[in-house]
Amino acid sequence: MLCFIQINSLCIPRSPLSLASFMIFDYSQKDKISFQEAALKITVVIPTYNERENIEKLSSLILSQDERIHLLFVDDNSPDGTGEIADRLAAENSRVQVLHRAGKMGLGSAYREGFTIALKDNADYIIEMDADFSHDPAMLPLFIEKMANYDVVIGSRYANGVSVVNWPIRRLILSYCASVYTRLITGLHLSDCTGGFKCFKREVLEAIDLGSVKSDGYSFQIEMNYRCFERGYSIGELPIIFVDRHAGTSKMSKQIVREAVFMVWKLKFGSIFRALSGTGRRA
Repeated sequence: MLCFIQINSLCIPRSPLSLASFMIFDYSQKDKISFQEAALKITVVIPTYNERENIEKLSSLILSQDERIHLLFVDDNSPDGTGEIADRLAAENSRVQVLHRAGKMGLGSAYREGFTIALKDNADYIIEMDADFSHDPAMLPLFIEKMANYDVVIGSRYANGVSVVNWPIRRLILSYCASVYTRLITGLHLSDCTGGFKCFKREVLEAIDLGSVKSDGYSFQIEMNYRCFERGYSIGELPIIFVDRHAGTSKMSKQIVREAVFMVWKLKFGSIFRALSGTGRRA
């Protein structure tokens, strides 16, 4: 089989010596880029609460996607023994780490603490995802690949229509309308403003004051997206298929929904204030 490559614009030096220098430079640059990519450290942060049915298989699937991936479980003292299983996984594999917390303290705080640990451990990319297989580990290589062009990559359930499996229609409408509502008020140019499968470059999280992020649930995802947008970071969307929980119990509550409703206005007014005071978007 023949392979044809069209080169639209390429400047080739005329002399053999110049040509040799050109070729050597080209290969050295390629090798340099490959080395940088190979040296990347990627940390996947997963909050857990009563996820003992999922985390062993999930851990195996995540780590098998890329040898550069490390895994950090943030367990809120799960009554079902999830933390003990996570400890065993960490003892068996140096790429697994566990943060134990005293009790159920919320999704947002779990991610904030997990992100802080990942940054201290020199992670270059930090990925957040759920513990219940609603986020497919097989998508991780695609996230990593897309990060070459963006500061943040978000797994979108609505980039290609609606890609959600096994959700009740009421929950689907709530999620979709939450994204529309958020876009209208904040100006975020995202098809999925509330999704929880995403990847950040370390400099993005370093620029965000994680200690000042107080929201949870839907509103945590909205707030993180908006803070990245407000600072001018590039955000890409990767179409995903979201599958409802394999096992365990949903963490959604009316309080989380109410918090998200008011959070978008808080973000908008805060942005206006920062713009007036000269502390808004970066140049």
